Amino acid sequence: MNEPVLRRRGVLNLLLGGSVLVAMPACATAPERSPRPALRPAAPVGGLASGDGDLSYALIDMRTGALIAGQGEATPLPPASVAKALTALYALDALGAGYQFRTRLVATGPVTDGILRGDLVPAGGGDPTLETDDLAAMAADLARAGVRQVTGRFLVWGGALPFIPEIAQDQAVQAGYNPSVSGINLNFNRVHFEWRNSGGAYSVAMDARSARHQPAVSMAHMQIVNRANPPYTYRRAGARDEWTVARAALGGTGSRWLPVRHPELYAGEVLRVLAQGQGIALAAPQIATTAPNGRDLVTHLSAPLQEVLRDLLRFSTNISAEAVGMMASAARAGQPASLRASAAQMSDWARARYGMSSAALVDHSGLGANSRVSMRDMALMFRLAGQEGQLRALLREHPFRDRNNTIVAQPGVDVRAKTGTLFYVSALGGYLRGPGGRELAFSICQADLARRAQVAGGQVDRPEGTAAWARASRQRKQELLLRWAREHS
Repeated sequence: MNEPVLRRRGVLNLLLGGSVLVAMPACATAPERSPRPALRPAAPVGGLASGDGDLSYALIDMRTGALIAGQGEATPLPPASVAKALTALYALDALGAGYQFRTRLVATGPVTDGILRGDLVPAGGGDPTLETDDLAAMAADLARAGVRQVTGRFLVWGGALPFIPEIAQDQAVQAGYNPSVSGINLNFNRVHFEWRNSGGAYSVAMDARSARHQPAVSMAHMQIVNRANPPYTYRRAGARDEWTVARAALGGTGSRWLPVRHPELYAGEVLRVLAQGQGIALAAPQIATTAPNGRDLVTHLSAPLQEVLRDLLRFSTNISAEAVGMMASAARAGQPASLRASAAQMSDWARARYGMSSAALVDHSGLGANSRVSMRDMALMFRLAGQEGQLRALLREHPFRDRNNTIVAQPGVDVRAKTGTLFYVSALGGYLRGPGGRELAFSICQADLARRAQVAGGQVDRPEGTAAWARASRQRKQELLLRWAREHS
Protein backbone atom coordinates (compact mmCIF):
# COMPACT_ATOMS: atom_id res chain seq x y z
CA MET A 1 0.00 0.00 0.00
CA ASN A 2 1.59 3.27 -1.08
CA GLU A 3 -0.62 5.67 0.88
CA PRO A 4 0.52 6.26 4.48
CA VAL A 5 -3.05 6.87 5.66
CA LEU A 6 -5.88 4.50 4.75
CA ARG A 7 -9.46 5.64 4.38
CA ARG A 8 -12.04 3.57 6.23
CA ARG A 9 -13.30 2.15 2.95
CA GLY A 10 -9.75 1.27 1.93
CA VAL A 11 -9.26 -0.65 5.18
CA LEU A 12 -12.33 -2.76 4.48
CA ASN A 13 -11.13 -3.37 0.92
CA LEU A 14 -7.85 -4.64 2.33
CA LEU A 15 -9.69 -6.84 4.83
CA LEU A 16 -11.91 -8.26 2.12
CA GLY A 17 -9.46 -8.20 -0.76
CA GLY A 18 -8.08 -11.68 -0.18
CA SER A 19 -9.92 -14.87 0.58
CA VAL A 20 -7.61 -15.84 3.41
CA LEU A 21 -6.77 -13.70 6.44
CA VAL A 22 -4.81 -16.23 8.47
CA ALA A 23 -2.67 -19.10 7.21
CA MET A 24 -4.77 -21.46 5.14
CA PRO A 25 -3.96 -24.79 3.60
CA ALA A 26 -4.24 -23.63 0.51
CA CYS A 27 -14.07 14.87 -20.52
CA ALA A 28 -13.75 15.45 -24.12
CA THR A 29 -16.36 13.61 -26.15
CA ALA A 30 -14.96 10.69 -28.11
CA PRO A 31 -16.08 10.13 -31.69
CA GLU A 32 -18.96 7.75 -32.24
CA ARG A 33 -16.60 5.60 -34.27
CA SER A 34 -12.86 5.64 -33.82
CA PRO A 35 -10.39 4.91 -36.62
CA ARG A 36 -8.26 1.83 -36.18
CA PRO A 37 -4.51 2.34 -35.86
CA ALA A 38 -2.55 1.63 -38.99
CA LEU A 39 -0.89 -1.76 -38.80
CA ARG A 40 2.87 -2.10 -38.90
CA PRO A 41 4.92 -5.28 -39.00
CA ALA A 42 5.14 -6.70 -35.50
CA ALA A 43 8.53 -7.08 -33.92
CA PRO A 44 9.39 -10.67 -33.01
CA VAL A 45 8.78 -11.65 -29.42
CA GLY A 46 11.92 -13.71 -29.15
CA GLY A 47 11.92 -16.02 -26.15
CA LEU A 48 8.81 -14.57 -24.55
CA ALA A 49 6.36 -17.03 -26.08
CA SER A 50 7.28 -20.27 -24.36
CA GLY A 51 4.52 -22.66 -25.36
CA ASP A 52 2.41 -21.64 -22.35
CA GLY A 53 -0.58 -20.58 -24.44
CA ASP A 54 -1.29 -17.62 -26.67
CA LEU A 55 0.66 -14.41 -26.09
CA SER A 56 -1.05 -11.41 -27.63
CA TYR A 57 -0.19 -7.73 -27.35
CA ALA A 58 -0.63 -4.34 -28.92
CA LEU A 59 1.40 -1.16 -28.37
CA ILE A 60 -0.07 2.10 -29.70
CA ASP A 61 1.37 5.60 -29.90
CA MET A 62 -0.85 7.91 -27.85
CA ARG A 63 -0.39 10.88 -30.17
CA THR A 64 -0.69 9.32 -33.62
CA GLY A 65 -2.66 6.15 -32.94
CA ALA A 66 -0.11 4.08 -34.87
CA LEU A 67 0.32 0.43 -33.91
CA ILE A 68 4.02 0.29 -33.02
CA ALA A 69 4.24 -3.36 -31.99
CA GLY A 70 1.82 -6.24 -32.12
CA GLN A 71 1.55 -9.98 -31.93
CA GLY A 72 -1.76 -11.78 -32.28
CA GLU A 73 -3.27 -8.37 -31.64
CA ALA A 74 -6.53 -9.21 -33.45
CA THR A 75 -7.10 -12.48 -31.56
CA PRO A 76 -10.00 -12.20 -29.08
CA LEU A 77 -8.92 -13.44 -25.63
CA PRO A 78 -10.34 -13.18 -22.08
CA PRO A 79 -9.44 -9.74 -20.71
CA ALA A 80 -9.78 -10.91 -17.07
CA SER A 81 -9.90 -7.94 -14.68
CA VAL A 82 -8.53 -5.51 -17.27
CA ALA A 83 -12.20 -5.43 -18.33
CA LYS A 84 -12.85 -3.35 -15.20
CA ALA A 85 -11.14 -0.39 -16.88
CA LEU A 86 -13.78 -0.49 -19.61
CA THR A 87 -16.50 -0.86 -16.97
CA ALA A 88 -15.23 2.25 -15.20
CA LEU A 89 -15.51 4.26 -18.42
CA TYR A 90 -18.97 2.84 -19.08
CA ALA A 91 -20.18 3.84 -15.61
CA LEU A 92 -18.67 7.32 -15.80
CA ASP A 93 -20.34 7.91 -19.15
CA ALA A 94 -23.78 6.80 -17.91
CA LEU A 95 -23.79 7.99 -14.30
CA GLY A 96 -21.21 10.77 -14.00
CA ALA A 97 -18.22 11.07 -11.68
CA GLY A 98 -20.28 12.54 -8.84
CA TYR A 99 -22.97 9.87 -8.78
CA GLN A 100 -23.67 8.39 -5.33
CA PHE A 101 -25.49 5.17 -4.49
CA ARG A 102 -28.33 5.55 -1.97
CA THR A 103 -29.36 3.08 0.75
CA ARG A 104 -32.54 4.09 2.57
CA LEU A 105 -34.60 3.11 5.60
CA VAL A 106 -38.19 3.58 4.45
CA ALA A 107 -41.25 3.76 6.71
CA THR A 108 -44.53 2.66 5.12
CA GLY A 109 -46.58 4.25 7.90
CA PRO A 110 -46.48 7.20 10.28
CA VAL A 111 -44.18 7.53 13.27
CA THR A 112 -45.95 8.75 16.40
CA ASP A 113 -44.63 8.73 19.96
CA GLY A 114 -41.63 6.66 18.85
CA ILE A 115 -43.77 3.97 17.23
CA LEU A 116 -43.59 3.30 13.50
CA ARG A 117 -47.08 2.08 12.62
CA GLY A 118 -46.17 0.24 9.47
CA ASP A 119 -43.26 -1.63 7.91
CA LEU A 120 -39.60 -0.65 8.07
CA VAL A 121 -37.83 -1.37 4.79
CA PRO A 122 -34.07 -1.10 4.19
CA ALA A 123 -34.06 -0.31 0.45
CA GLY A 124 -30.82 -0.85 -1.42
CA GLY A 125 -29.73 1.31 -4.31
CA GLY A 126 -27.09 -1.04 -5.68
CA ASP A 127 -24.25 0.30 -3.49
CA PRO A 128 -21.38 -2.21 -3.77
CA THR A 129 -19.42 -0.53 -0.96
CA LEU A 130 -21.98 -0.67 1.86
CA GLU A 131 -20.42 -2.08 5.01
CA THR A 132 -21.47 -3.03 8.52
CA ASP A 133 -20.22 0.28 9.94
CA ASP A 134 -22.58 2.09 7.55
CA LEU A 135 -25.54 0.06 8.79
CA ALA A 136 -24.50 0.85 12.36
CA ALA A 137 -24.60 4.56 11.55
CA MET A 138 -28.03 4.14 9.95
CA ALA A 139 -29.34 2.34 13.02
CA ALA A 140 -28.04 5.16 15.21
CA ASP A 141 -29.71 7.74 12.93
CA LEU A 142 -32.97 5.80 13.16
CA ALA A 143 -32.80 5.99 16.95
CA ARG A 144 -31.99 9.71 16.80
CA ALA A 145 -35.09 10.14 14.65
CA GLY A 146 -37.06 8.89 17.64
CA VAL A 147 -38.03 5.40 16.42
CA ARG A 148 -38.24 2.89 19.27
CA GLN A 149 -40.74 0.36 18.02
CA VAL A 150 -41.98 -0.98 14.67
CA THR A 151 -45.44 -2.54 14.61
CA GLY A 152 -45.19 -3.86 11.06
CA ARG A 153 -42.83 -6.12 9.22
CA PHE A 154 -39.09 -5.75 8.72
CA LEU A 155 -38.67 -6.09 4.94
CA VAL A 156 -35.48 -5.79 2.89
CA TRP A 157 -35.65 -4.64 -0.72
CA GLY A 158 -32.85 -5.49 -3.12
CA GLY A 159 -34.69 -5.02 -6.39
CA ALA A 160 -32.74 -2.01 -7.63
CA LEU A 161 -30.57 -4.52 -9.52
CA PRO A 162 -31.39 -8.01 -10.76
CA PHE A 163 -30.36 -10.77 -8.37
CA ILE A 164 -27.27 -12.58 -9.66
CA PRO A 165 -26.66 -15.85 -7.72
CA GLU A 166 -22.96 -15.83 -8.62
CA ILE A 167 -20.81 -13.87 -11.04
CA ALA A 168 -19.17 -16.87 -12.73
CA GLN A 169 -20.18 -20.51 -12.62
CA ASP A 170 -16.73 -22.07 -12.96
CA GLN A 171 -15.29 -20.96 -9.62
CA ALA A 172 -14.79 -22.90 -6.38
CA VAL A 173 -17.86 -22.60 -4.15
CA GLN A 174 -15.77 -20.96 -1.41
CA ALA A 175 -14.35 -18.22 -3.66
CA GLY A 176 -15.15 -15.01 -1.79
CA TYR A 177 -14.51 -12.98 -4.95
CA ASN A 178 -17.50 -14.70 -6.63
CA PRO A 179 -20.49 -13.71 -4.46
CA SER A 180 -24.08 -12.97 -5.32
CA VAL A 181 -25.00 -9.48 -6.53
CA SER A 182 -28.17 -7.66 -5.56
CA GLY A 183 -29.63 -4.22 -5.16
CA ILE A 184 -28.44 -4.39 -1.55
CA ASN A 185 -24.91 -5.65 -0.91
CA LEU A 186 -23.10 -5.75 2.41
CA ASN A 187 -19.36 -6.17 2.96
CA PHE A 188 -19.01 -7.07 -0.73
CA ASN A 189 -21.48 -9.88 0.02
CA ARG A 190 -18.93 -11.81 2.03
CA VAL A 191 -19.25 -13.32 5.48
CA HIS A 192 -16.30 -13.86 7.78
CA PHE A 193 -15.65 -17.48 8.80
CA GLU A 194 -13.28 -18.09 11.72
CA TRP A 195 -12.21 -21.33 13.33
CA ARG A 196 -10.23 -22.03 16.49
CA ASN A 197 -8.41 -25.23 17.35
CA SER A 198 -8.15 -26.03 21.04
CA GLY A 199 -6.57 -29.39 21.66
CA GLY A 200 -7.94 -30.83 18.45
CA ALA A 201 -11.48 -29.57 19.10
CA TYR A 202 -12.70 -26.85 16.73
CA SER A 203 -15.09 -23.98 17.36
CA VAL A 204 -16.43 -21.90 14.47
CA ALA A 205 -17.95 -18.44 14.15
CA MET A 206 -19.59 -16.52 11.30
CA ASP A 207 -19.81 -12.73 11.47
CA ALA A 208 -20.18 -9.55 9.43
CA ARG A 209 -17.17 -7.67 10.72
CA SER A 210 -15.95 -4.33 9.52
CA ALA A 211 -13.59 -1.77 11.04
CA ARG A 212 -15.64 -1.06 14.21
CA HIS A 213 -18.38 -3.69 14.45
CA GLN A 214 -18.42 -7.48 14.43
CA PRO A 215 -22.01 -8.74 14.65
CA ALA A 216 -22.49 -12.50 14.57
CA VAL A 217 -24.81 -13.87 11.89
CA SER A 218 -26.95 -16.98 11.79
CA MET A 219 -28.06 -16.89 8.14
CA ALA A 220 -24.67 -18.41 7.23
CA HIS A 221 -24.05 -21.72 8.99
CA MET A 222 -20.89 -23.83 9.00
CA GLN A 223 -20.52 -27.52 9.87
CA ILE A 224 -17.18 -29.32 10.20
CA VAL A 225 -17.21 -32.81 8.68
CA ASN A 226 -14.70 -35.66 8.58
CA ARG A 227 -13.59 -35.94 4.96
CA ALA A 228 -10.53 -35.27 2.87
CA ASN A 229 -12.13 -33.51 -0.12
CA PRO A 230 -13.63 -31.26 -1.26
CA PRO A 231 -12.47 -28.58 1.20
CA TYR A 232 -15.91 -26.89 1.20
CA THR A 233 -19.43 -27.64 0.10
CA TYR A 234 -22.32 -25.21 -0.18
CA ARG A 235 -26.10 -25.50 -0.29
CA ARG A 236 -28.46 -22.55 -0.67
CA ALA A 237 -31.27 -23.35 1.74
CA GLY A 238 -34.53 -21.42 1.94
CA ALA A 239 -33.23 -18.71 4.25
CA ARG A 240 -29.65 -19.76 5.00
CA ASP A 241 -26.30 -20.37 3.41
CA GLU A 242 -25.41 -23.90 4.51
CA TRP A 243 -21.69 -24.66 4.46
CA THR A 244 -19.56 -27.64 5.33
CA VAL A 245 -15.79 -27.68 5.65
CA ALA A 246 -13.45 -30.67 5.69
CA ARG A 247 -11.73 -31.03 9.05
CA ALA A 248 -8.53 -31.91 7.20
CA ALA A 249 -8.61 -28.52 5.43
CA LEU A 250 -8.58 -26.44 8.61
CA GLY A 251 -5.25 -27.14 10.29
CA GLY A 252 -4.75 -24.71 13.15
CA THR A 253 -6.67 -21.57 14.00
CA GLY A 254 -7.55 -19.41 10.99
CA SER A 255 -10.16 -17.44 9.09
CA ARG A 256 -11.35 -16.51 5.60
CA TRP A 257 -14.15 -14.72 3.78
CA LEU A 258 -16.89 -16.76 2.13
CA PRO A 259 -19.44 -15.57 -0.44
CA VAL A 260 -22.98 -14.67 0.60
CA ARG A 261 -25.88 -16.01 -1.49
CA HIS A 262 -28.76 -14.40 0.48
CA PRO A 263 -27.70 -10.73 0.37
CA GLU A 264 -31.05 -9.28 1.48
CA LEU A 265 -31.32 -11.55 4.51
CA TYR A 266 -27.66 -10.98 5.34
CA ALA A 267 -28.05 -7.20 5.38
CA GLY A 268 -31.35 -7.50 7.21
CA GLU A 269 -29.98 -9.68 9.99
CA VAL A 270 -26.98 -7.41 10.53
CA LEU A 271 -29.15 -4.28 10.66
CA ARG A 272 -31.53 -6.00 13.07
CA VAL A 273 -28.65 -6.77 15.47
CA LEU A 274 -27.33 -3.21 15.23
CA ALA A 275 -30.80 -1.74 15.75
CA GLN A 276 -31.22 -3.86 18.88
CA GLY A 277 -28.08 -2.20 20.19
CA GLN A 278 -29.89 1.12 19.77
CA GLY A 279 -32.93 -0.13 21.68
CA ILE A 280 -35.04 -0.76 18.56
CA ALA A 281 -36.69 -4.18 18.35
CA LEU A 282 -37.26 -5.48 14.83
CA ALA A 283 -38.90 -8.65 13.57
CA ALA A 284 -36.89 -11.20 11.61
CA PRO A 285 -36.07 -9.84 8.14
CA GLN A 286 -38.10 -10.87 5.12
CA ILE A 287 -37.45 -10.13 1.45
CA ALA A 288 -39.61 -7.41 -0.09
CA THR A 289 -40.92 -8.29 -3.55
CA THR A 290 -41.75 -4.72 -4.57
CA ALA A 291 -40.14 -1.33 -4.05
CA PRO A 292 -41.31 0.30 -0.82
CA ASN A 293 -43.79 3.17 -0.92
CA GLY A 294 -43.31 5.46 2.02
CA ARG A 295 -41.14 8.08 3.69
CA ASP A 296 -37.35 7.91 3.89
CA LEU A 297 -36.34 8.06 7.55
CA VAL A 298 -32.60 7.59 7.02
CA THR A 299 -30.45 7.79 3.88
CA HIS A 300 -26.86 6.64 3.47
CA LEU A 301 -24.89 7.90 0.47
CA SER A 302 -21.86 6.13 -0.93
CA ALA A 303 -18.68 7.93 -1.84
CA PRO A 304 -18.84 9.63 -5.27
CA LEU A 305 -18.52 7.25 -8.20
CA GLN A 306 -15.05 8.56 -9.06
CA GLU A 307 -13.81 7.33 -5.68
CA VAL A 308 -15.71 4.07 -5.91
CA LEU A 309 -14.10 3.40 -9.29
CA ARG A 310 -10.62 4.26 -8.04
CA ASP A 311 -10.99 1.66 -5.29
CA LEU A 312 -12.58 -0.79 -7.73
CA LEU A 313 -9.55 -0.62 -10.01
CA ARG A 314 -7.09 -0.62 -7.14
CA PHE A 315 -8.52 -3.60 -5.27
CA SER A 316 -10.16 -5.27 -8.30
CA THR A 317 -13.41 -5.99 -6.45
CA ASN A 318 -15.63 -8.03 -8.74
CA ILE A 319 -18.93 -7.18 -7.07
CA SER A 320 -18.19 -3.46 -7.40
CA ALA A 321 -17.63 -3.86 -11.13
CA GLU A 322 -20.85 -5.81 -11.57
CA ALA A 323 -22.92 -3.37 -9.50
CA VAL A 324 -21.66 -0.21 -11.21
CA GLY A 325 -21.88 -1.86 -14.62
CA MET A 326 -25.48 -2.97 -14.15
CA MET A 327 -26.44 0.40 -12.65
CA ALA A 328 -24.96 2.09 -15.72
CA SER A 329 -27.00 -0.19 -17.98
CA ALA A 330 -30.12 0.58 -15.93
CA ALA A 331 -29.50 4.31 -16.32
CA ARG A 332 -29.26 3.88 -20.07
CA ALA A 333 -32.14 1.55 -20.89
CA GLY A 334 -33.87 0.44 -17.70
CA GLN A 335 -32.95 -2.45 -15.45
CA PRO A 336 -31.19 -5.20 -17.43
CA ALA A 337 -32.72 -8.65 -17.41
CA SER A 338 -29.48 -10.33 -16.40
CA LEU A 339 -25.78 -9.78 -15.93
CA ARG A 340 -25.06 -11.16 -19.38
CA ALA A 341 -27.61 -8.77 -20.91
CA SER A 342 -25.98 -5.84 -19.14
CA ALA A 343 -22.53 -6.93 -20.34
CA ALA A 344 -23.84 -7.20 -23.89
CA GLN A 345 -25.12 -3.64 -23.59
CA MET A 346 -21.67 -2.51 -22.46
CA SER A 347 -20.09 -4.37 -25.38
CA ASP A 348 -22.38 -2.52 -27.79
CA TRP A 349 -21.37 0.77 -26.17
CA ALA A 350 -17.67 -0.12 -26.45
CA ARG A 351 -18.04 -0.83 -30.15
CA ALA A 352 -19.80 2.49 -30.75
CA ARG A 353 -17.64 4.63 -28.44
CA TYR A 354 -14.17 3.18 -28.96
CA GLY A 355 -14.45 1.11 -32.12
CA MET A 356 -13.93 -2.15 -30.19
CA SER A 357 -15.44 -4.44 -32.81
CA SER A 358 -14.17 -7.60 -31.04
CA ALA A 359 -15.82 -6.79 -27.68
CA ALA A 360 -18.04 -9.68 -26.54
CA LEU A 361 -18.20 -9.54 -22.74
CA VAL A 362 -20.26 -11.74 -20.43
CA ASP A 363 -19.88 -9.60 -17.29
CA HIS A 364 -18.42 -6.31 -16.08
CA SER A 365 -15.62 -7.68 -13.88
CA GLY A 366 -13.78 -10.00 -16.25
CA LEU A 367 -14.31 -12.98 -13.93
CA GLY A 368 -16.18 -14.86 -16.63
CA ALA A 369 -13.60 -16.58 -18.83
CA ASN A 370 -15.98 -16.57 -21.81
CA SER A 371 -15.52 -12.83 -22.31
CA ARG A 372 -13.52 -11.96 -25.40
CA VAL A 373 -11.77 -8.87 -26.74
CA SER A 374 -8.65 -8.35 -28.83
CA MET A 375 -5.58 -6.65 -27.43
CA ARG A 376 -5.67 -4.20 -30.33
CA ASP A 377 -9.13 -3.09 -29.27
CA MET A 378 -8.14 -2.85 -25.61
CA ALA A 379 -5.07 -0.76 -26.42
CA LEU A 380 -7.21 1.42 -28.67
CA MET A 381 -9.64 1.93 -25.79
CA PHE A 382 -6.80 2.93 -23.45
CA ARG A 383 -5.46 5.36 -26.03
CA LEU A 384 -8.79 7.12 -26.65
CA ALA A 385 -9.73 7.12 -22.97
CA GLY A 386 -6.33 8.62 -22.22
CA GLN A 387 -7.07 11.44 -24.61
CA GLU A 388 -10.37 12.04 -22.82
CA GLY A 389 -8.43 12.33 -19.57
CA GLN A 390 -10.63 10.14 -17.37
CA LEU A 391 -8.95 6.79 -17.00
CA ARG A 392 -5.27 7.41 -16.26
CA ALA A 393 -6.05 9.13 -12.94
CA LEU A 394 -7.96 6.05 -11.78
CA LEU A 395 -5.14 3.60 -12.50
CA ARG A 396 -2.43 2.86 -9.99
CA GLU A 397 1.28 2.81 -10.66
CA HIS A 398 2.40 -0.63 -11.76
CA PRO A 399 5.85 -1.38 -10.26
CA PHE A 400 8.38 -3.80 -11.68
CA ARG A 401 9.21 -6.80 -9.51
CA ASP A 402 11.88 -9.48 -9.61
CA ARG A 403 11.25 -13.21 -9.33
CA ASN A 404 11.16 -12.87 -5.53
CA ASN A 405 8.35 -10.29 -5.84
CA THR A 406 10.66 -7.50 -4.69
CA ILE A 407 10.07 -4.11 -6.30
CA VAL A 408 12.92 -3.14 -8.64
CA ALA A 409 13.25 0.52 -9.64
CA GLN A 410 13.34 1.27 -13.37
CA PRO A 411 14.42 4.93 -13.62
CA GLY A 412 12.57 6.92 -16.23
CA VAL A 413 9.94 4.24 -16.82
CA ASP A 414 6.37 4.87 -15.67
CA VAL A 415 3.54 2.34 -16.03
CA ARG A 416 -0.07 3.01 -15.02
CA ALA A 417 -2.08 -0.12 -15.61
CA LYS A 418 -4.80 -2.56 -14.62
CA THR A 419 -3.88 -6.18 -14.07
CA GLY A 420 -6.08 -9.20 -14.72
CA THR A 421 -5.60 -12.78 -13.58
CA LEU A 422 -7.62 -15.95 -13.98
CA PHE A 423 -6.29 -19.48 -13.82
CA TYR A 424 -3.99 -19.67 -16.88
CA VAL A 425 -4.97 -16.17 -18.03
CA SER A 426 -2.78 -13.17 -17.26
CA ALA A 427 -3.52 -9.72 -18.69
CA LEU A 428 -2.27 -6.17 -18.30
CA GLY A 429 -3.35 -2.94 -19.95
CA GLY A 430 -2.73 0.75 -19.55
CA TYR A 431 -0.11 3.40 -20.20
CA LEU A 432 3.68 3.32 -20.62
CA ARG A 433 6.09 6.24 -20.59
CA GLY A 434 9.75 5.58 -21.29
CA PRO A 435 12.87 7.64 -20.45
CA GLY A 436 12.32 9.78 -23.54
CA GLY A 437 8.83 10.77 -22.43
CA ARG A 438 6.91 9.20 -25.31
CA GLU A 439 3.36 8.27 -24.28
CA LEU A 440 2.20 4.79 -25.24
CA ALA A 441 -0.95 2.74 -24.68
CA PHE A 442 -0.70 -1.03 -24.46
CA SER A 443 -2.58 -4.21 -23.75
CA ILE A 444 -1.10 -7.68 -23.19
CA CYS A 445 -2.70 -11.05 -22.56
CA GLN A 446 -1.24 -14.52 -22.22
CA ALA A 447 -3.78 -17.31 -22.05
CA ASP A 448 -3.61 -21.08 -22.05
CA LEU A 449 -7.29 -21.87 -22.39
CA ALA A 450 -6.76 -25.60 -22.86
CA ARG A 451 -5.06 -25.88 -19.47
CA ARG A 452 -7.64 -23.57 -17.92
CA ALA A 453 -10.41 -25.91 -19.07
CA GLN A 454 -8.75 -28.70 -17.12
CA VAL A 455 -8.88 -26.83 -13.78
CA ALA A 456 -11.96 -24.60 -14.12
CA GLY A 457 -14.75 -25.64 -11.80
CA GLY A 458 -12.44 -27.46 -9.43
CA GLN A 459 -13.08 -26.93 -5.73
CA VAL A 460 -9.59 -25.92 -4.65
CA ASP A 461 -8.46 -22.36 -4.04
CA ARG A 462 -5.36 -22.60 -6.22
CA PRO A 463 -4.94 -25.51 -8.63
CA GLU A 464 -1.45 -26.95 -8.85
CA GLY A 465 0.74 -25.20 -11.40
CA THR A 466 -1.33 -22.04 -11.74
CA ALA A 467 0.76 -19.88 -9.41
CA ALA A 468 4.04 -20.72 -11.17
CA TRP A 469 2.43 -20.10 -14.57
CA ALA A 470 1.13 -16.70 -13.43
CA ARG A 471 4.55 -15.68 -12.08
CA ALA A 472 6.24 -16.59 -15.35
CA SER A 473 3.62 -14.71 -17.34
CA ARG A 474 4.07 -11.59 -15.22
CA GLN A 475 7.80 -11.72 -15.86
CA ARG A 476 7.23 -11.96 -19.61
CA LYS A 477 4.96 -8.92 -19.56
CA GLN A 478 7.55 -6.95 -17.60
CA GLU A 479 10.23 -7.89 -20.11
CA LEU A 480 7.97 -6.64 -22.91
CA LEU A 481 7.33 -3.34 -21.15
CA LEU A 482 11.03 -2.75 -20.50
CA ARG A 483 11.89 -3.60 -24.10
CA TRP A 484 9.25 -1.17 -25.35
CA ALA A 485 10.46 1.52 -22.97
CA ARG A 486 13.98 1.17 -24.37
CA GLU A 487 13.12 0.80 -28.05
CA HIS A 488 10.22 3.23 -28.44
CA SER A 489 10.86 6.05 -25.97
